[in-house]
Formats: sequence, C-alpha cells, structure tokens
Amino acid sequence: MRAQRGSERRPSTCSSTASIVLAVRSHAFDKLARQNSGMPREWDAKSYDALPLPHTTWGTGVLDRLAAHRLPEAARVLDAGCGTGRDAAAARERWPAMRIVLLDGSEHMLAQARTKLGETAEYVHADLMQPLTIDPVDAVMSVAAFHWVPDHAVLFANLARVMRPGSPLVTDCGGTGNVAGVNQALARITGDTIAPWQFADAEQTATRLVAAGFDVYDVRLKPDPFRCEDPDILEQYLATVVLGSHLDRLPAGEHDSFVTEVRCALPAPEIDYVRLEIDAVRR
Repeated sequence: MRAQRGSERRPSTCSSTASIVLAVRSHAFDKLARQNSGMPREWDAKSYDALPLPHTTWGTGVLDRLAAHRLPEAARVLDAGCGTGRDAAAARERWPAMRIVLLDGSEHMLAQARTKLGETAEYVHADLMQPLTIDPVDAVMSVAAFHWVPDHAVLFANLARVMRPGSPLVTDCGGTGNVAGVNQALARITGDTIAPWQFADAEQTATRLVAAGFDVYDVRLKPDPFRCEDPDILEQYLATVVLGSHLDRLPAGEHDSFVTEVRCALPAPEIDYVRLEIDAVRR
C-alpha cells in the first residue's frame, strides 16, 4: 500500500543529529520501560483514524474469514482490541443484526469507536491480560491488537473463558519479523533492543491456542510491507501508529526529532509488516 503525498514536505535528506545524548536516552528508555511494562497505553485516536492505514485491508481480511463461519444473524461478537471501531463499523454494515461488543484498553479509542456505532454496540474498557467480565460471545475478531498483549497464553485463556463452544476466533496481528526494520532503527538510536510488542510465530501460536482450548484451523505468517515515499506522512504514521509507546518515555519537546531520527535510520521508506493470521474454534 502506498500512502498519498501531503501538501507540505520536509526535506527528505537525513543528517546526523546530536541533540539527544544516547546514554541519557537509553537510560530513560530502560527506566520507563520497567515502569510501564504490561499496562495498556492511551492513543491519539482521532489522528490514528485519519491516517491512510493498511489496517483497513487487514480488517477486511478478518471479516472475510469471519464470514466463512456463517454465524447466526444476531450473533454476539467481541472485537478484542477494537481501536477506533473501524472494523466493528464495517462488520455492522455487513451484518446489521450483529450484536457487537467493543473492547479496548484505551478510553480514547473507545470514545472514537462510539462516534461510529453510537449506542448500538456495547463498550468495554478492559485489559486483555486480565480475566474478562463480559457475557459469553459467539465469536471473537481482532485486528492489529494482539501484539500489544505481552503474554499470548494468558490472552488466549482469557478469551476462551468468554467464548461459547464452537465459536470462532478470527484475528490479525503482528507476527515474527514484524517491523524488524523499525526495531533495528530504534536499536541504533537508543541502544535499546527490547521492543514493546509480542511478535509470535505460527508454531508458538498454535501450541498456545491448543493449550487454551481451541481447535486450530490455520495460523500463518504473511509479509505485507507498507511503503510511504512522503517523509511527512511516514513520520506522522510512525508517531501515531508505531512509536507511541516509545514517545511516551520521552519529553514532548523531543518527539519530533526522535521520529525523524527513526525515519532516517530505516533501511527503506516503509514499515516492514509481517501479519500473524489466526483461524481457530473454541472446543
């Protein structure tokens, strides 16, 4: 997917910057990583919703795969890590009678989702690492969320407890190799090799699903790079979608320069996504 060009551009050339001392920044990242680990973070939901996201295509794929399960017309479906509600709204267009439960750890995301579905859906502010206190569901869908959950064994067990037997789990998230170029750039800039994401492989995921009580239909990795030649849009994308947890650890005055450093350190003007797609059914 290629992003559209913006009306204003900063120079595309990159120069070395020395405004932030590596050792000081690395110490700050290490300290705040320990403080913030495992906690859901807040998002700039409106900016997220306005970007040309490849997530739209990923969401369409999840809904196509969900359709293959031929759910009842008024099925109760959990969107786990619903974000701004873009995928839930698309599901509502396909299946008007679907009863949708939108769950996210970000109140900002839930507020943005409410602008799309209003009072026709149920909204739950919750952490997927904790047991879920919702009524049973007929299916779980999720797009670009599970890699933010640090323990997938716990995640799948929590989902399984609220899923009726025979209910499908149809999801997309980052998998092994996802944003490897971004991680390499971050390591060069900060000296920090610990990423905030959980990028599992297909074999690990299948094993965890079976242990949690699922029959696995398919788990696969699929490369899907997002290329963006416009440096302004790429930096906005990095800041809003990819680097938020890193920016949370820095003073606001350093955000712009940090994002520019990451863009300049990328091996190419792209985000090298690798998707982990799950199709499983609760036993």
